[in-house]
Amino acid sequence: MKAARDANSVAVVINTGARRAALPDLAVEKLQKAGLPISSVHHVRQGSELPGTLKRVVAGGHDMVVVGGGDGTVSFAAGQLAGTGTVLGILPLGTANDLARTLEIPGGLDAACTALADGKVVDIDLGRANGWPFLNVASVGLSVGVTESLSPRLKRYLGPMAYGVAAVRAYSRHKPFRARLEFPDGDHGTLELPDVLQVAVGNGRHYGGGNAVSPTAGIDDHILDVYAIPGAPLREHVRIARLLKDGSFVERDGVYHLTTRHVRLVTQPSLPVNLDGEIATATPADFTIERNAVHVVVPRASNAAVLDG
Repeated sequence: MKAARDANSVAVVINTGARRAALPDLAVEKLQKAGLPISSVHHVRQGSELPGTLKRVVAGGHDMVVVGGGDGTVSFAAGQLAGTGTVLGILPLGTANDLARTLEIPGGLDAACTALADGKVVDIDLGRANGWPFLNVASVGLSVGVTESLSPRLKRYLGPMAYGVAAVRAYSRHKPFRARLEFPDGDHGTLELPDVLQVAVGNGRHYGGGNAVSPTAGIDDHILDVYAIPGAPLREHVRIARLLKDGSFVERDGVYHLTTRHVRLVTQPSLPVNLDGEIATATPADFTIERNAVHVVVPRASNAAVLDG
């Protein structure tokens, strides 16, 4: 299957709790009008229903599964579909929709449905943290505080701007931590960092409502981008924050940035790990990459990835 229109059977899974999923039936109707042969529709009302629903859908033998929801929902689904050959379609219905931004999928419902029906199939890499999947970024430190400050009400009323508000709240409460980065493949020496604001491991390019992992990060480059921001005076962190959109903050003195295929993060104390907006595991954590693990539909004009797996 090289294009979405080649699909014979399409299942749709929609997280009805996503910020922009107020009208799931309308989304299905638009997909049908766009020309996709939808054979089953599944509404997930809470996160605990997602694993069982996806397991049933994958077992159903569909050659394409369209997932509507935020980045956390789509990343979990990608983990279930990885290696199966079943193609993933994405309806960006969350707050940040950073994966859609990386893959150049339109944010509007009509345009996203049209892009799905007319799109091409590519394969992208999948990151894992202690076995848990992520597509954008896994991180420890400030970002976890941001996630904890992102209440549904804040996201509903402010949309992507909620990330900025949550970041200010989280920064005021953040406590520095010690981190050790180990590289089991021997491509880098161990890094001991005594005072850290955040460590992030990126598989994709965008995260946090449009920030970039680094100027060169990509979801089809078969490597993980790792950065660590040390503790510093507020004025320095403000300077770094101004460079988050294009990822050039990694070039500032004191910021650690490197690429690898396998990194182990140990922190003192043990800390939760944020995977695409969901807290799923904790340190110590092993981060690995699965090359070309997920087949996904992107717009024909997208240059984010190719089909080479």
